[in-house]
Amino acid sequence: MKKLKTLTRTGVLSGLTILAMSSTAMAQTVVDFYYPIQVGGPLATVIEGYVAQFEAANPDINVVPVYSGNYQDTTTKALTAAKSGNPPAVAVLLATDIFTLIDEDVIEPIDNLFAADDQAWVDGFMPAYLASAIVDEHLWAVPFQRSTAVLYWNKDAFKEAGLDPEKYPTTWDEMVAYGKAVTTKDEAGNAKRWGVGIPGNPGSAQWLFTALAAQNGARLMNDAGTEVYLTDPTVIEALEFWRDLSTVEGIHPPGIQEWGTTPSDFLEGRIAMIWTTTGNLTNIRTNATFDFGVAPYPGHPNSASALGGGNLYVFKDASDEQKAAALKFIKFLTSDEIQADWSIHTGYVAPRDGAWETEALKAYVAEVPAADVARKQISTSVPEFSTYENARTTKALNDAIAAALTGGKTPEQALTDAQAEIERILRPYN
Repeated sequence: MKKLKTLTRTGVLSGLTILAMSSTAMAQTVVDFYYPIQVGGPLATVIEGYVAQFEAANPDINVVPVYSGNYQDTTTKALTAAKSGNPPAVAVLLATDIFTLIDEDVIEPIDNLFAADDQAWVDGFMPAYLASAIVDEHLWAVPFQRSTAVLYWNKDAFKEAGLDPEKYPTTWDEMVAYGKAVTTKDEAGNAKRWGVGIPGNPGSAQWLFTALAAQNGARLMNDAGTEVYLTDPTVIEALEFWRDLSTVEGIHPPGIQEWGTTPSDFLEGRIAMIWTTTGNLTNIRTNATFDFGVAPYPGHPNSASALGGGNLYVFKDASDEQKAAALKFIKFLTSDEIQADWSIHTGYVAPRDGAWETEALKAYVAEVPAADVARKQISTSVPEFSTYENARTTKALNDAIAAALTGGKTPEQALTDAQAEIERILRPYN
């Protein structure tokens, strides 16, 4: 009987404990956090570590991290969830999605959530990246995993071809000359190693073409996102150069080089020079079995690249409590310490100057100077292609690039057709 009473009391206490735990759980604000992984490496584990660290310091907030595929997948899922009335509180989406998200009326201006002392936090972001988050004098997002596109080259392949392995190409002409030197073929004439690979599939083509055009002195669109300049002769010349790397020079894989396979093509020696994000640095550094370098892009004549990467957005239909918790989480993710750590784990450019002053990132850059190439390239980088109706206009541009690279149209005809289609799409905004 005594034992029964003990068990009964134990049961009551257990019930009270469960009720207490339930009350704590019910008191928590749940923040659904959608994020993509666009580069290699076990980065979901790193994100989950950040969430655990944040929750330990903020037990009233329950962050639910949701890995949502690549950038395009994540944008689609976030928009679908928002339209169905169940939006994430916060998501990492492309900086170039800003006009689309405003058009869809699904995001909340960050400055609507500000406290009095938040301006100092905002002022800590690099102006080049912060500019991509401002439209009509509102701050709509916060820079998170930012980048510039860079060139990786295989030093062993350069040495094997009789080139100086420490000298990377600084002009288009040099890139072609070096590409010819390092391209190798078998007895049947099939390429064993290509000289250079520039990803041209949807999702990356518009970014890297932005860089190519900038190297030729051109811009693809205006800052307001209402006009494009695809029939500018310098833009057409940039696409002709890209096509000719394969069809004339014979140093680039035929057709479209895929973004997803480009790092492995480099790591496995199938391509000696690749154009991709600095966000792939840690993956390549971890897995390369040969000596490699990271360089700013070549120019024609001046070097130029394109800003890229993702920002953090807060969704409009989240509750006020969720928005406040989301902003707190965003401030944590963009703290100098977390930004330095994320940069070391990935290769992304930490978008706050303060992160580069942390002991952790200073020590990493001293050990891996290549980690600083993308940051130094910011001053010669232009914003990635982005307009209102961005999904439709980017598709039109990427279709044109694909048509030119696969021989369906001449670069001039492809870009002329895209210009006409995009002008029609953007007519309501002019």
